[in-house]
Amino acid sequence: QVQLVESGGGSVQVGGSLRLSCAATGLAFYNYDMAWFRQAFVAGITWIDNSTSYAGSVKGRFTISRDNAKKTLYLQMNNLKSEDTGVYYCAAARNLESWRKRENYDYWGQGTQVTVSS
Repeated sequence: QVQLVESGGGSVQVGGSLRLSCAATGLAFYNYDMAWFRQAFVAGITWIDNSTSYAGSVKGRFTISRDNAKKTLYLQMNNLKSEDTGVYYCAAARNLESWRKRENYDYWGQGTQVTVSS
């Protein structure tokens, strides 16, 4: 059974930082493109060469990475803004055509809440 379990969310003030994690079980993690979503696509990283893609609103502030040995996806979030508030989900895609299309993704986590306040 495939599971994606997010952690690391919480409450932080504007300008602060958080690091989200997504632990994967039951799938060949190293063979999946991985992404973070809030209401929409936030960031993605490919399996084949670890190339990354970011939403314009987070570029320069967020960094996505992965550790295939640990089967874990990360999202380092710096200089957080109030508009970053929301539930963050990780998602896995075996045959990705578009980062932004939710239907491309095979598996989703349950989400972790991030609240940024001033």
